[in-house]
Amino acid sequence: MSRTVVQPGPQVAELRSEVSVDALYDKLVRRDDVSAQEKAVLRDVLGPSTLVAAGNDLVREGGWPDVSTVLVSGFAARYTTLADGGRQITELNVAGDFVDLHSFLIREMDHGVVALTNCVIRTVPHRALRHLTEAFPHLTRLLWLDTLVDAAIHRQWIASMGRRTALAHLAHLLCETYLRLEVVGLAAERAFDFPLPQSVLADVLGLSTVHVNRLVAELRSLEVVNWTQPRVVILDWDRLAGIAEFDPTYLRLTRQPV
Repeated sequence: MSRTVVQPGPQVAELRSEVSVDALYDKLVRRDDVSAQEKAVLRDVLGPSTLVAAGNDLVREGGWPDVSTVLVSGFAARYTTLADGGRQITELNVAGDFVDLHSFLIREMDHGVVALTNCVIRTVPHRALRHLTEAFPHLTRLLWLDTLVDAAIHRQWIASMGRRTALAHLAHLLCETYLRLEVVGLAAERAFDFPLPQSVLADVLGLSTVHVNRLVAELRSLEVVNWTQPRVVILDWDRLAGIAEFDPTYLRLTRQPV
């Protein structure tokens, strides 16, 4: 799949440039202190902002990227395509995520990353990442931790696909997405925008669109969420987390110096 890009104007690019650093910074500082120098380094290595239209790849399955991509705004997803053309989404990406930091080391991509909504991205050349890892060991450890959290998210998604009920799987997704968006200032007071159609949620949950529609209706009937596209309001966090058996430990949202 090709990437359709549009270059935003200078003022938009400047604004989103700061947002991208702040969202990534907010994620890292939630876990440990980040010095002013380290924040400046992150800002310096990021390339210009680029707008990618919904439905286009940020990272191509089977590609050999020489940059890693930071999501500035929008929703993206890692996915694997099957021989019959079916698609399984294996993780959602939100603002502040390095969607393919691991491509710095694994080279050939065994999955793709697609823009689910219009997305603004910035890229970091791998040569700049190599210099960063050699010159800033603490920042390197923080970015390494970020990739480990990605792996933890994948483990939870595997558990959901294999052992959680469909309702618990959707509830877990909502709890996880809320907390990840809250960290970067895109969710508050148990409410967030989640502008993904049920066809995309079907690819996330491994279900039919009809089944997803029934699950959403069931959560509404249980009065744990008020879900009017694109806005999700969690009415009863404890009950939703109970349905999901949700434990946020894997997101590593506490400060533990690395």
